[in-house]
Formats: sequence, C-alpha cells, structure tokens
Amino acid sequence: MEPAAEHLNLHEDALPFIRSIITGPPQRPALGLVLGSGLSQLAEIMDDAVTIATSDIPGYPESTVEGHEGCLIFGMLEGMPVVFVQGRLHVYEGHSVEESTYPIRLLAGMGVQRLIVTNAAGGIHPDCVPGTLMWITDHIAFAFRRIPAGKSPSPRPSGADQTPYDAAWTESAKDLADSLGVATRSGTYLWTLGPSYETKAEIRMFAKMGADAVGMSTVPEVVVARTFGMRVLGLSTITNFAAGLGQETLDHQEVLQVGRQVRDDLQRLIVSIVRDISNV
Repeated sequence: MEPAAEHLNLHEDALPFIRSIITGPPQRPALGLVLGSGLSQLAEIMDDAVTIATSDIPGYPESTVEGHEGCLIFGMLEGMPVVFVQGRLHVYEGHSVEESTYPIRLLAGMGVQRLIVTNAAGGIHPDCVPGTLMWITDHIAFAFRRIPAGKSPSPRPSGADQTPYDAAWTESAKDLADSLGVATRSGTYLWTLGPSYETKAEIRMFAKMGADAVGMSTVPEVVVARTFGMRVLGLSTITNFAAGLGQETLDHQEVLQVGRQVRDDLQRLIVSIVRDISNV
C-alpha cells in the first residue's frame, strides 16, 4: 500500500508530473535502484527506458557532484517495472538530510516495495581492497545528523539481531554472486558527512568501531526507505583504500575509475538479482 500523501512531504505536483510522462507498468515500479559514483551507466540495461531529468520534477533538489547525473530512469528489467535514481543527493552539497532523501520519498509515493542502494566507498577492512563488492549488512551513522523518518506504519527495526538491510535478500544475492563467479564479501558501512576524505586517525577509530568501509551517503536513504516498509539490499563498491591504508592521496577521479572497472560484474549481478527477486 502506498503511503498517504501527507506523509511523503513532496511537492504536490511531483507525482502527477511523473505520471503524466510515464505510462504502463513502469508508472508504478516495484523496484528502485540508487546508483552510486561511477555506476550511472548501469541504467543502460533497462528495456523501454524513459528518462526524466530531476531538474524538471517539481521540488526535486539539485545534484551537483560529478558522476551523479540527475535523472530518474523508468523501464522494464527482467520483466519487472523498475526505476533507477541516477544522481544521488548528498548532505555535503548543502542539502538537509530531508532534502537528500527526497528521491526515496518519491519512490515510496510511486509504490516501490524494494530498494537496492549502491555506493562507492573507501575500504577499511584489509579484505576490502579497491574493486571489492561488499554487501552492507549493517551501518554506523557518524555524520551526527538526525534522519527525519516518514510516518508510515512500518517502524524502524530495533533489537540486537536486526538491521535495516534485508538478511534473507542479502543471503540470496550472495549465493547468486557465487554462482556467477563474482567475488563479494559482507561488512558494515560507516556514514560520514564529507565532503573531505577522512584522516588517518579517523580511519583508525572507525576500524576499532567495527566499520569495514566508509562513505558519504546511503544511510539516510536506507533509514527512510525502511520507515516506508521497503525491503533494502545494500552493495558498496570499494573504490579506494581509506586514508592511511594505501596511497597517500585520495581522489574522486579514482573513485569513478574503479566504479567503471567493476561495472560489468555489477551489471550481471543486478540483472541476476532482479531475475530471482520473486524467490526471496
């Protein structure tokens, strides 16, 4: 069931505008996918794709980061209506946390029931070398920002054995990766505010806290998605060693380059996950 409009906090014309352009099954996508840095071309795998520039959507905040083109792309993937969010919003761009999660509330308003979030992250754990694909099994919010939640009947998960990331879906996706010969590992993602990369001392602290990877996104999106009852699968592309663990300088171009290098494996994996989704 879609959330009531008053709980979405969207511009009143946003959903009608999208539905005036998108027809057929993609008008009510069952799956949303948020594309991280360097992963924008994954959207090319959809059939019958229709692209809407986010700058045309009433109330949609502007994305300003290289590698994050602002588009929503609707289409069919393995027979399922999907929408790709191409152009993530970050708090460090000057957006509030609520603004940065606008795309997730928009997806909730369209009836999205499952969400795959991808991101580029720095590797902290020794096994998280550049090029690694890491399933996010838990996260640490270290940006010191309150995440406004929707007023959906679905509460945030609580308790020592629960995280926002769907355990059954993650295990199924790991098995699919193994069957494809795509190497993956699992770990905890830590969210920092950015835009500066972390210091060596901060990375040492994050490692002691149990973080396997660090990045500047994802956590607000996941928390808000869960309040609207979405099942969430998280996947980080480790694009660089975190500060002090590899080369001395960190560079956004490096992030984009590694994202491009793993694109083929990630594309095969996403297609397989969608194909198998009815079994989870």
